[in-house]
Amino acid sequence: MTRDQSADPQGGAGVGRHHQPAPRFWIERLQDERDLDGVLEVEAESFTNPWTRDMYAWELQNRSVCHIYLVRMRDLPVAGFCAFWLVFDEIHINNVAVRPQFRGRGIGTALLHHVLGEGRRLGARRATLEVRASNEAACRLYQHLGFYVAATRRNYYTNPVEDALILWRDEPA
Repeated sequence: MTRDQSADPQGGAGVGRHHQPAPRFWIERLQDERDLDGVLEVEAESFTNPWTRDMYAWELQNRSVCHIYLVRMRDLPVAGFCAFWLVFDEIHINNVAVRPQFRGRGIGTALLHHVLGEGRRLGARRATLEVRASNEAACRLYQHLGFYVAATRRNYYTNPVEDALILWRDEPA
């Protein structure tokens, strides 16, 4: 599904801190390996221990479970992405990232609303993810979207070693 979006009025990782409006963008499912270079660029800009091309290629071989959505702009094929697994009635968000120059402008919020909606459409009743305990902007975004801390996974992340917060979100009945 393709949707044209503009800035989400609710904010994003910087809820209530929009300094510039988001550029026009749309969200669509990744179809094949052609966009992996863009996904890997966003990974490298966003994570200290990014996934590899082989990891994403494997994900694409398991399309019934793995879903990857891209944020696209007219002049930028991949401005952000979200990869999740659909496991029974849950979605497990593995990675979500937006290029640094577009953060805090509602794009991450719109992407996650889209992903959660797709999960609901596919029968998911819950969503989960892990986040670095120190990632305050992401924690604010997830809390804004209705996620809550269910547990802490000690020393989950490397480079640097850090705890992960395990978050869950229950869909309204």
